[in-house]
Amino acid sequence: MTGYHTRWVLPGTYAEDPERTAIQEALAFGKAVYDRRTALGLTAAEVALRAGMTADQIECIEEGGTEPTITLLRRLAAALDADVRITAGDDLGSVGFEAHAA
Repeated sequence: MTGYHTRWVLPGTYAEDPERTAIQEALAFGKAVYDRRTALGLTAAEVALRAGMTADQIECIEEGGTEPTITLLRRLAAALDADVRITAGDDLGSVGFEAHAA
């Protein structure tokens, strides 16, 4: 019987799957939005108002249900008073929002 456990190293076919990469990017994006929003002490509704979106849309993003686009990153960066940071990779630290430099 073959299989894998979540703590085991995944076979290379999983690591290179574009669908899996898109999911990981969406999760990283959602975590970055959540982290910045909570650091500012804002509710999802407040961020939604600032971004011209609905609270449901913000919650969907934070849950990893939305793939990041340049347009959406810009819109949320403005709403979160931040700059977008994107680094190589698709892990949860690959997307972030950082406060504007003083």
